[in-house]
Amino acid sequence: MMIQDANSSLMEQLMFFHDHTIMILSMITIMVAYIMISLMKTSMINRYLLEGQTIELIWTMLPAITLIFIALPSLRLLYMIDEINNPSITLKVIGHQWYWSYEYSDFGETEFDSYMKPMNEMKPENMRLLDVDNRTVLPMNTQTRIIITAADVLHSWAIPALGIKIDAVPGRLNQGMINMNRPGIMYGQCSEICGANHSFMPIVIESTTTENFLNWINSL
Repeated sequence: MMIQDANSSLMEQLMFFHDHTIMILSMITIMVAYIMISLMKTSMINRYLLEGQTIELIWTMLPAITLIFIALPSLRLLYMIDEINNPSITLKVIGHQWYWSYEYSDFGETEFDSYMKPMNEMKPENMRLLDVDNRTVLPMNTQTRIIITAADVLHSWAIPALGIKIDAVPGRLNQGMINMNRPGIMYGQCSEICGANHSFMPIVIESTTTENFLNWINSL
């Protein structure tokens, strides 16, 4: 009920898998509750029953089949998350205590830092504790590779609307892929406890057209 609106095909698939799994869990919960209530209400019991090969086979096979129905879509999603096909743009993200740095390596030395916007600089349309002074602008309908690392301690770059959450590890480059379906503004936060100001290093991605993106890059 509280999942953000998806802005990538990957997040849409994650939401479908979530609904699929919740439906299976609901069916199991209802069935088990019905069996427990029936057992508590009935007075017909067999005190001399020692074993039941048939029922034991059934309650072993049914959970195994259920797990297969959950595992196959899950494995498909895991492969989709790791798949990177011919990225058009590469964005490098560096986590610091307590802000993010961004580098557009395909456009020369284009880089900037992104800090949480302080209360005295906020406008009525800004989101408290979520808006930043320099938003990260990316073109929609474009394969974008995200390369993530950290300069000091562990961080985690997470955008729920894009279905992406990648750990930022010092001395290591992790990568992922995003492809946004529509224009808009997406908010995220550091998802790894990284110190006293962990809650104050938000992420803002602004999805726009390719033309607007190129105009923004040229203005930096």
